[in-house]
Amino acid sequence: MDVTATARFVRISPTKVRDLTRAIQGKSVDEALRITSFNKRKGAFLVGKTLKSAIANAEHNADLSADDLFVKEAVVDGGPTIKRFRPAARGMAKPIQKKTSHIRITLTDSRPKRASKRAA
Repeated sequence: MDVTATARFVRISPTKVRDLTRAIQGKSVDEALRITSFNKRKGAFLVGKTLKSAIANAEHNADLSADDLFVKEAVVDGGPTIKRFRPAARGMAKPIQKKTSHIRITLTDSRPKRASKRAA
């Protein structure tokens, strides 16, 4: 059975979070929590928060034990960009893009299969 948690409109660029979500994919929940808790980046805190929410959803809504869960999928999609402008020299304005992310984590109670390496 699969359980999902989503954190939407998180104020961090998707590229800063994607490497961490790739690192926890396929791991057990305990190992994924360890990875996110000992990493000092902002993205690790946000992914850990979403992971804890997915664990709570699994325990409360699906009656699954947290010890038997694995991270099936961890995806970061781009959200809307907040557009701002900063004054520049000679009366001009320079654009600033404040990017947002949608973090989605799916947990499963069966061990996910490893992706096979592509043949060159």
